[in-house]
Amino acid sequence: MASHSDTLVVFFGATAGENGGKLGSDEREIILLVWQIVDLHEKKVGKLHKCFVKPDTLELTDQCKEETGLTVDDIVKAEPLDKVLQQFQQSVSSEVKCLGRTTYTLCVDSPLVIRQALHPEASKKNLVLPECFFSFVDVRKEFHKCCPNAGPAQKLTLTSMLEYVGLPAVSEESIGVREVRNMVQLTLCILAEPHNHKFSCVETVNYKFDSGTCSKTEPVDSETVIRARGLPWQSSDQDIARFFKGLNIAKGGVALCLNAQGRRNGEALVRFINSEHRDLALERHKHHMGSRYIEVYKATGEEFLKIAGGTSNEVAQFLSKENQVIIRMRGLPFTATPQEVLAFLGPESPVTDGTEGLLFVKYPDGRPTGDAFVLFSCEEYAQNALKKHKQILGKRYIELFRSTAAEVQQVLNRYMSTPLISTLPPSPIVPVPVLTTPPFLPAASSTRDCVRLRGLPYTAGIEDILEFMGEHTVDIKPHGVHMVLNQQGRPSGDAFIQMKSPDKAFMVAQKCHKKTMKDRYVEVFQCSTEEMSIVLMGGTLNRSGLSPPPCKLPCLSPPTAYAAFPTPPAILSEAALYQPPLLAAPRPPQTTAHSPAHTLAYYPPQPHLYMNMNMNYTAYYPSPPVSPSTVGYFAAPPAVAAAVAAQPHHAAAAASPVLPQPGALVRMQGLPYNTGVKDILSFFQGYQLQPDAVLILYNFSGQCSGEALITFPSEEIARRAVAERSNHPFYGQQVHLAFCN
Repeated sequence: MASHSDTLVVFFGATAGENGGKLGSDEREIILLVWQIVDLHEKKVGKLHKCFVKPDTLELTDQCKEETGLTVDDIVKAEPLDKVLQQFQQSVSSEVKCLGRTTYTLCVDSPLVIRQALHPEASKKNLVLPECFFSFVDVRKEFHKCCPNAGPAQKLTLTSMLEYVGLPAVSEESIGVREVRNMVQLTLCILAEPHNHKFSCVETVNYKFDSGTCSKTEPVDSETVIRARGLPWQSSDQDIARFFKGLNIAKGGVALCLNAQGRRNGEALVRFINSEHRDLALERHKHHMGSRYIEVYKATGEEFLKIAGGTSNEVAQFLSKENQVIIRMRGLPFTATPQEVLAFLGPESPVTDGTEGLLFVKYPDGRPTGDAFVLFSCEEYAQNALKKHKQILGKRYIELFRSTAAEVQQVLNRYMSTPLISTLPPSPIVPVPVLTTPPFLPAASSTRDCVRLRGLPYTAGIEDILEFMGEHTVDIKPHGVHMVLNQQGRPSGDAFIQMKSPDKAFMVAQKCHKKTMKDRYVEVFQCSTEEMSIVLMGGTLNRSGLSPPPCKLPCLSPPTAYAAFPTPPAILSEAALYQPPLLAAPRPPQTTAHSPAHTLAYYPPQPHLYMNMNMNYTAYYPSPPVSPSTVGYFAAPPAVAAAVAAQPHHAAAAASPVLPQPGALVRMQGLPYNTGVKDILSFFQGYQLQPDAVLILYNFSGQCSGEALITFPSEEIARRAVAERSNHPFYGQQVHLAFCN
């Protein structure tokens, strides 16, 4: 505490960019440190020290040059930040010892140099700061406490404070020296008669972020919450806390947001200890986490409680253990037992309290979801567990990634309140179930990174294929298993598997060709996504070569809907989606039975969906399961071109053969003609969009028309997107956003 410290170290810093009230807002590196010691007992001052700091990027902004008078030549021969901080610590410790004192506290004229410049830069450079930089006193707050009539602390300046006590401000010195001398004489003034002030308002910087739980009944001040968007999928709460290093986040104050499918959507809500830290967090808008810039906006306490708040006693008991590292497991077999999970993790990563440290996520009726959370007592055990990522348990490979207490609460809230698997309104004939994950149709490419499995048993399921491929399962792309069904909706005996590289596909074709699956040998051919498309249009592929299809018209995949949002009552009928030339007499939907291990359903085929009745189509399964750290985007296929282009302009939104999830529809105009879905998703990063929510409009020649239809999850999110992103540059072009009526 400063009240018990023997000395103050008056401290000042400047960066290569913004300084003063905007210090640290542009992520520029520190280039100057100045300090001087004040003996609180003898009211004496020590030697003034001024050190230049060499940044990694030797570049000064024009504003910096004008304000500081410094040039690149002044800093090019200086030491880097870590060396200068070592010099600072050695110099101060030595001087304090010479004065016969033992303790010291930093004194600054605003918290910006500590919170917004020094700690963020040290975090990015993986520097361990000396302990003295985790506490400090703000001379403005101390002066306000001493002289409350001088005005609000936030509006005080060194000049105004010196004028209030009748002292002249030093103005002829260089940058840094001037500020330190003014702070020193102001400090000596309030220490002396008649003020006799005691420095006691010590501010601290948290050493680490403490995870924890939050009750839905807990009051949360809206002036302390922000929303961070554009986060990498694999970000943990500790990564987010590191991005806001220097600012104090409330215990359990990081809540990672999940989308309708229970996966992270690149957003997080962060709760700080007070509004001052929240305001400083807003100044980090578009600062970088790795190579990505993060958007920071205001949020409300209600939004935070909606994500992080919980009422489950089971979760509270699970998270009651302090200082535990949480790992999330995805893709567990539904029959997996706690003992099997513990055996899978192994003795090198012991779970806290054995089975008590496991929390299986279940539906309200008790059915397992394939997700589980695991507690580890230390980082070492958690790291050992993460090495098991994509290893096999039973017949499935398991994904492991870091998680948070807020995510545990959010996942349990989501699953236990309502099932994630929605259903469409009942049909007059039979109700149609819905896929739990979106269909990913790969873009046509000549790269031979796929394999075709031919001759599969008709009862074969996803897990049978994964078992058949054995060790090569880990090389399958996310959502890379495509089961081909015939026109009657029954298994055709074919499947296409997307591998991570052509070399992986070649190895599978060599090692798995004519292996046996359920008493049948299966042929395995290496192919490309382009050849896959040709086969789906009626062509043939074998080891002798490729035969062209009977026609070259594109195949429309069967429409699917899979959102967790309720289906609006006024949904367009299938007949309204297609023009008369594409329609035929509809046939009642048929269902296809699959093995109990993967009882997921798809839309059955109907004749009026196809322009060529000889075509096959692919049923998409959520296998292998996808985690936030591995999910990939695929470009929208031009297969929708003919159906969309045939529609009237105002009906284009309804013409998608893949129904987007319900929500607010926005038209995007002015796109470059080589635009893909991934480009649009990057443009709208953080707005909770999934690949299926983007429909690029094509002309008859199969080229992008320069327009796209975007379906946002809600009207509120859509309006925010239109307000914030309209007329923003999109790869060098101005795009326009407008609501579709």
